[in-house]
Amino acid sequence: MKKYLKNILLGSMALNLFVLVSCESYLDRADDSVVSEEEAFKNFTNFQGFTEELYHCIPDFTNAYWTNSWNWGEDEIQSTARDFHFVCKIDNGNFWGWQSEHDGWQAGWMDRNNTSTDDDRFTKSLWSLGWYGIRKTNIGLAHMDKMTDATEEEKNLVKGQLLFFRGWFHFMFMQYFGGLPYIDTVLPSSEPLTLPRLGYQECAERAAEDFRQAAALLPADWDNTTPGKNTLGKNQLRINKVMALAYFGKNYLWAGSPLMNQESTGSGTYNAEFCKKAAAALAEALNLCESGEAPYQLVPFSEYYKNFYTSSQNWQMPGSTEAIFRGPYYGANGSNWGTSKQYQPAPVLADGDVKFLPTANYVDYYGMANGLPIEDITQADPESGYDPEYPWKNRDPRFYNDIVYDGVKCVQGSTTDEPNRYANLYTGGSYRNVSTGSRTGYLLYKFIPRTANKYDDGYGYGNSLNIHIPYMRLADIYLMYAEAASQGYSSPQGKDPAYSRTAVEAVNVIRERASVGAVASRFTGSLEAFTEELRRERAVELSFEGHRFNDLRRWLLLTERPYTLKKSVEFDRADDFSTSDPSENRVLNLREQVILERDFSSKHYWLPLKNADVNMYLEFSQNPGW
Repeated sequence: MKKYLKNILLGSMALNLFVLVSCESYLDRADDSVVSEEEAFKNFTNFQGFTEELYHCIPDFTNAYWTNSWNWGEDEIQSTARDFHFVCKIDNGNFWGWQSEHDGWQAGWMDRNNTSTDDDRFTKSLWSLGWYGIRKTNIGLAHMDKMTDATEEEKNLVKGQLLFFRGWFHFMFMQYFGGLPYIDTVLPSSEPLTLPRLGYQECAERAAEDFRQAAALLPADWDNTTPGKNTLGKNQLRINKVMALAYFGKNYLWAGSPLMNQESTGSGTYNAEFCKKAAAALAEALNLCESGEAPYQLVPFSEYYKNFYTSSQNWQMPGSTEAIFRGPYYGANGSNWGTSKQYQPAPVLADGDVKFLPTANYVDYYGMANGLPIEDITQADPESGYDPEYPWKNRDPRFYNDIVYDGVKCVQGSTTDEPNRYANLYTGGSYRNVSTGSRTGYLLYKFIPRTANKYDDGYGYGNSLNIHIPYMRLADIYLMYAEAASQGYSSPQGKDPAYSRTAVEAVNVIRERASVGAVASRFTGSLEAFTEELRRERAVELSFEGHRFNDLRRWLLLTERPYTLKKSVEFDRADDFSTSDPSENRVLNLREQVILERDFSSKHYWLPLKNADVNMYLEFSQNPGW
C-alpha cells in the first residue's frame, strides 16, 4: 500500500498528464511534454484529461486473462485440468491466492505484478490501481482551485467524478478486506504512515459522504450537459448521478449487512438505520430511471443477452440500457481468446482446457415459471408443479436462458460430429468430462450465444462476440432496494417514503420482466420468509455475475451448510428421449452428488491483506486468523 499511497508524487503526475490514455477526445493537446500545474488543471479539457485516467484503473474482470474467474461462491466450479484460478484456491481455503505473489500465472484481476492504465486488459488489478486511483483523486481535488478557466457546470463534472472514484475504490477494498484507512488527502511522501484501520461502518460513512457529494454535483445524463454534447452519444461510461446514488445505496446496504454490522458492533444482524439510508438512495436512483430523467431501463427479456454480450460485426459494447456501472472494454474481440471458450466442453465444442461450470445445487435456485421454488429435486411438488421425472419442465424462463441441460441443441449448423449436436449431459454422457468438460451435468450459456462453438464459428464467435459484464445493472438496484427497504422497515411491505414501490413490488418488477410468477403470499407474511425468497431471487437474476461470494459473506452464510457444498446432478435418460423439446424429456434415477465441501472458518469472511503492507506500520493490522 505504501508504494501506491506515498510514492506517486505530484510532479510526476503533472509530467505524465498529457501522455495518459483518455476514454474520448478530451486529451487533444499541444505537443509539450511538460506542463505546469496551472496549465494542467486550468480548464475542463485539461482537467478532464487528467480525470479520465481513473476509468482505466477499473479492471475488466470478464476479460482480465485468457480465461477468467470471478464467481467464488457455491455457484461455480472449475474443470480439473488446471488449478491456478482463484476459485480453485478458495475451494481449498487458500484465500491468499488473490495476491500476485501467490498466483504464478498472474491470472487474477485483483492483483498483478505488472499494472498500467494503458489499454491492455492484462495490466489491470484492483489492489494496485485502486490505491493509485485514490491518490490521483486526492491530487485532483486538491487542485480544484486551479480550474479557473471553466464554468460552474464543468467544475462540478470534474469534482463529482473525482469524489465518486475516491468512494468507489475505497468501497471495493472494504467489501473484501473490511474497514481500512480512508485516504482523503494527498499523503506527503516524507512522513511515516500512522493511519489506523477504521471500523467497517466508520469507513462506509466516509465513502457515503463522497458518493452523496458526487450525486449532488453530477447530472443524470451527460448528453444533457454542455461539455457532454462534445461527445454526444458516447457518454455511457461517464460517472453520473445514478451511478453515484446506486453506490451510495450499495455502500450503506453493505454496511448494514450482518457481517459488516458484526465487525463494527458485534451484532450479526441487519442494521436497520443503515438499511433505511440505503433504501433512500436506491429509491432516488430508481425514481430518476422510472421518470425518464436518467437513460436507464430494463431491457426486454428477448434482449436480455445484451446485458452481457453483443454479437455483431458492427461492434457495440454490451450493457444496453440496463448497465449502470462498467469500466472500459479493453480491445474488441478480446473475449474470443478465452472467455467465450471457457463455458463449452473440450474437445466436443471448443478448444482449451479451463472450463467453468454451474454447480447443480446453485442451478436448483432456478425455480418454476409460476415463481415457486424447488424444495427438493428428488420429490414431486403439487403446488409448484415440479416433477423429478421431468426436472427441466416449466422452469423459470431464466433457467432456459442461462443454463444448458441434457438434450439442448448446442450446434446449430453443419457439423462433423452429429452425435454431439445435442448436449449429452446425462451421467456418462460425452459432455461429462471432469477434466475439460462438465463436472456438474450443466453448462453455463448466460454470457455466450448458442452458436459459440467451433462448428458455428462465424456468427458471434469468430471475430464478433464481445463479452463484458457490468459491475452493476438496473436489476441489481431493484433487488438491493428490496433488501434495504424490507430490512430497514422490518417488513416485506417496507418502502422508502419517497418511492412508490414496496420491497415485494420491487422484486416483482424483475420477475415480471422474465415472465416469472410474482412472489407467493407464503413469502410475504414475515420478514424471515421474504428474506429467504429475496435471496433466492437475487441468486437467479444476478447469477454468475460476480455477486454471490460477497453476498454469502455479508449474510454470514459463507461458512454454513449447504452453502459450502458444490454438487453435480446425476441421472439416466429414459427410453423415450427426444431432441425435439428437451424440457419434455423424462429422466430416471435423478439425484445429486457432492463434488466437494469447502472447509471454512470465521477467518474466511475477510481476505488476508498483504504481509508486506501490514508490516509497514503498527496501526495497519492483518485481518483476524491470517
